[in-house]
Amino acid sequence: MNKIAVVYWSGTGNTEAMANAVAEGAREHGGEVTILQAADFSSDQIDTYDAIAFGCPSMGAEQLEENEFAPMFFDCKSKLNGKNIALFGSYGWGDGEWMRDWEETCLSDGAILATESVICNEAPDNDAVAACKALGAALLS
Repeated sequence: MNKIAVVYWSGTGNTEAMANAVAEGAREHGGEVTILQAADFSSDQIDTYDAIAFGCPSMGAEQLEENEFAPMFFDCKSKLNGKNIALFGSYGWGDGEWMRDWEETCLSDGAILATESVICNEAPDNDAVAACKALGAALLS
């Protein structure tokens, strides 16, 4: 697997920083990476990539961002069966429930989670950046 998409939505720049670290980790391990904002990605593009990292922060009552990311992601759900994916995102409150719910949705749709999801509180620190790079590398396995 060489062709990786990193698809994200970021309101404050925290999840964008994570997306860049995911892309860097995949590139460091030989991946051909395309970074796309949620508004620029659709289910029609899924088969173009060997693996996809989806990134979205927790919003509202621990849910995916509703205007751009969630509609794009739910459009993609039907094509995730057997697809190698990974999830990441930042949060400002809560305990990561949105990520657990998101993982469960992906698994029930038949997606293959390449590695443990990465979440961080607010801006990614050095540990979160390292975890995001590892997530990117895991997509190449």
